Amino acid sequence: MKDLAYREEARARHKESFLAPIIKANPLFVMLLGTCPALAVTKSLEAAIGMGILFTFVLTCSNVLVSSLRKIIPSEVTTPSYIVIIATFVTLVKLLTNAFMPELYATLGVFLSLLVVNCIVLGRSEAFASKNTIFDSFLDGIGNGIGFTWAISLMAIIREILGTGMMTFGKIFTFIPLIKLPILKMVDASNEIIYDYSISLFQTPVGAFLVFGAILAVIAAIGNLKAKKAKYKQKEGNK
Repeated sequence: MKDLAYREEARARHKESFLAPIIKANPLFVMLLGTCPALAVTKSLEAAIGMGILFTFVLTCSNVLVSSLRKIIPSEVTTPSYIVIIATFVTLVKLLTNAFMPELYATLGVFLSLLVVNCIVLGRSEAFASKNTIFDSFLDGIGNGIGFTWAISLMAIIREILGTGMMTFGKIFTFIPLIKLPILKMVDASNEIIYDYSISLFQTPVGAFLVFGAILAVIAAIGNLKAKKAKYKQKEGNK
């Protein structure tokens, strides 16, 4: 019975480590962490996906290595050690991206290097990986990576459509054909504009803040509505 209870507890812990950061404790929309790269790299969906993949790799690898060394690293130098570990994976990512995907490397720019001190990556190393098993730390890294990636991808979709009037694929990921899907903007074969309802403001930092604020407002409204419904049900139940 004890063995069964332990397995159930471990399964629940694994599930929480993976699923919580995706929605309930999303690092960007709920915890409000990593807002700097989120606002900077969400001009296009391709850039957001690229940053999300690289971010997930760095976070997961750092979590796993920190968890592996958590009993070896002296408590006096934990933060410097975590930064060195993260910087190692960021350097690896930078070299590989520059070699094989130079367009993505140029688009992300300095924000790729800033992953070394990203509050999500460093925070998960200190708050989670240093206190949990390797497998739990791996799940936490993947979960937070997925949560951050879908969050910045949502922002990028809104900003790219409103800011450029179309969705473009193949400009950064050059291994796929160049595709431009007209949504709010249409041009003909001679590149003359047929219609254009795009708002270039959304491709600027101001537009990034507006989109981010609007998404947070919607999330807050949904949360308040759920809280009111729960309160109403509780009152009805007490009658």
